[in-house]
Amino acid sequence: MYFIIDNNARGRKFRVSGIYNTGLAEFDEMYVFGDIRHIRKLNGWDETLVSGIEINLNDFSELNTMAEKVYDIIGYKLNTQTIKQLYPQIFDWIEIQDLNVLIILILMALVSGITMISTLLILILEHTRDIGMLKAMGATNASIRKIFIYASVNITFWGLLWGNSIALALIFLQKQFAFIPLPEDSYFVSSVPVAIGFPGILLINLATILICTIMMLIPSLVVRYISPVKAIRFE
Repeated sequence: MYFIIDNNARGRKFRVSGIYNTGLAEFDEMYVFGDIRHIRKLNGWDETLVSGIEINLNDFSELNTMAEKVYDIIGYKLNTQTIKQLYPQIFDWIEIQDLNVLIILILMALVSGITMISTLLILILEHTRDIGMLKAMGATNASIRKIFIYASVNITFWGLLWGNSIALALIFLQKQFAFIPLPEDSYFVSSVPVAIGFPGILLINLATILICTIMMLIPSLVVRYISPVKAIRFE
């Protein structure tokens, strides 16, 4: 391996003990992990000198705050750079993926809501005679609406149960076997990365139940326009 220092090439022999692959060409083609003593010897540094120090954080949300604190400590002669400043294109790509996920979730919520509305309308039409008989027996519109809303919530619950079970099974299989591949050149990873976040799963499930229940209030209003006399004659 040759090092260019002050326009002079210096050759050194090394033994390659391993090859790493991050999926990021910027790292794989440019960076080599080695003993820092070789670099110090080539540059004439003592054991106290380094070209930079890398700080890892447990909480990524504190990135900018910690960068400012470190900058205040080291003084004006040195500089700090966050990983976002070093590799902005990677984080821009991640933000695009997050936006895509948000759009997909909104579309899925709309499709689910429309499906539930259609299902509830079908249930109401199928039980028109029953609704008429209940009204003739003194049942109020509110009490009849509650029956159909409870039925819709029950359908939503079982749908979520099956959906969560299938999703968790697929996530587990993907995590173990990586059966869904991705082109590394475009996505920086060789397979679809997955992780199970139970707080997020719980939040999505609660939001789904709440949104679907609210959307069920609209078709349930049809109950108040059903006449008992006409409903009993309804075929």
